[in-house]
Amino acid sequence: MTSLLVIAKEPVPGRVKTRLTPPFTPEEAAALAAAALADTLAAVAAAPADRRVLVLDGAPGPWLPPGFEVVPQCGGGLDGRLAAAFADCTGPALLIGMDTPQVTPELLAPALDFAGCGAWFGPAADGGFWALGLAVPDPALLLGVPMSVPETGAVQYGRLRAAGLRTRLLPRLRDVDTAADAADVASRAPASRFAALHGRLAGASRAAR
Repeated sequence: MTSLLVIAKEPVPGRVKTRLTPPFTPEEAAALAAAALADTLAAVAAAPADRRVLVLDGAPGPWLPPGFEVVPQCGGGLDGRLAAAFADCTGPALLIGMDTPQVTPELLAPALDFAGCGAWFGPAADGGFWALGLAVPDPALLLGVPMSVPETGAVQYGRLRAAGLRTRLLPRLRDVDTAADAADVASRAPASRFAALHGRLAGASRAAR
């Protein structure tokens, strides 16, 4: 049974996307986070996984579609939380975050096939990673990896290679962290909820000047 995991934080103002403020207010930043999460979950819902899991810090909201298991994140650092998400899987698993609303089912589908490989790795433009797939989930592959630093992706990829895993690469994507990221991602996914909301908020901000 192949699992597709989304690790996410409840989009509460002041707790998510704080680097978007300014120019956006905490409420607007949280709304953008909710839109990004909704786009991500929609893509996951349409991907050919056997099991779909939201690993959530907080409580589910109206952005959660049917068909998902919801499990709480454990405490501790991000490396431990990612490791715990994989530890809950008994078969192959692909984990993504909520910061890439440009993701599509077509992008995810190949990484759910582990024939001939032990891992999938999706590098992020900021030096991290947006996706990690393991044919045999091993939490030890993540524990101790420094998170949210420019070398995060390189260290995690090195862990996979050092473990002897044949690793296939997904396209490099840009996470939404800053206002510049948000504008770039919105332009690359014009049909998304995220892009529609970003356009409204950015237009209102320009009009208010």
